[in-house]
Amino acid sequence: MELTLTSIQNAFSLMSLWELTAALLGVAYVILAAKESLWAWLFGFFSTLIYTIIFWEGALVSSSFLNFYYMLMAGYGYYSWKKGAEDNTELQISTYPISKNLLFITIGILISSIVGYLSSTYSDAKLAYMDSFVLVFSVIATWLLTQKIIENWLYWLVIDSVAIVLYWNSGYLATVILFMLYVILGLYGYVTWRREFNGNRV
Repeated sequence: MELTLTSIQNAFSLMSLWELTAALLGVAYVILAAKESLWAWLFGFFSTLIYTIIFWEGALVSSSFLNFYYMLMAGYGYYSWKKGAEDNTELQISTYPISKNLLFITIGILISSIVGYLSSTYSDAKLAYMDSFVLVFSVIATWLLTQKIIENWLYWLVIDSVAIVLYWNSGYLATVILFMLYVILGLYGYVTWRREFNGNRV
C-alpha cells in the first residue's frame, strides 16, 4: 500500500457518507475535548453511535462493542466533567502518579495479552495482539479522559500510533490518515492540558 495523494483521494472516495460523517464528528470530538468543552461528549456520542451501527452491519463485532462502550462513556463523561467535582463545580484537570500509571499499563498489557492469545487461538483474527492492545488501552484511556486525567493524552498517542500500524497492515488507508490526525490532535490536547494544569498550580 502506497501513501500517495491519489491513493488517499481514492481511499476517502470509497468511504460512505455515514462513515465520513462519523470520522468528522470524531475529529471534532478530540478538538473539543482538548479545549475541555462539554460539547465534546455530544460529538463523541453521535460519532460512536454511527460507528457502532456501521461496524455491526459490517460484522466487526469487537469494533462495534468498543464503539458502543465509547457511546456510553460519552454520557458518563459529560456528567463527570459537569458534576464530577466534590463541590459540584466543573471537574478540573488532574494527574496520576507514575506508580498508578504503571499499574494501569501493567494491567492493560496483561489483559491485552490474554485477549490477543484467545483471538489468535480461537478465531481467524489478523494481528490479534496489536488489535487487542488497541482495544484494551482504548477502554482505559477513555475512562481516564472522563476523569480529566492529563495522562490520557499520552495513552492516546501510543494507542493511535499502534492503530496506524494496525490499519496500515489491514489496508484501511483512509483510517490511517485519520489516525495520523488523531496523533497530532492528541499531542495538541496534552500540551493544552499540561499548560492549563501547570498554570492552575502557580
